[in-house]
Amino acid sequence: MFSPLARISNKLGRNVMTNFVRNHSHGGVPGENLPFDITNRYKLTLYFILFAGSGLAGPYLITRHQLLKK
Repeated sequence: MFSPLARISNKLGRNVMTNFVRNHSHGGVPGENLPFDITNRYKLTLYFILFAGSGLAGPYLITRHQLLKK
């Protein structure tokens, strides 16, 4: 009973993924699928420090704010 439905679903999923890979791949250039530029190492380092630093400093800044409130 579920076999034809499973077969159709499997074939549809395979077709969707094949089309996605065909239409969104541009030849395997490293870093092409990233939302930021990796060619400038200094800019990348700065972005990483800001991104990771904001996540790590957030709880401490929030705690400091709560402790300094009157």
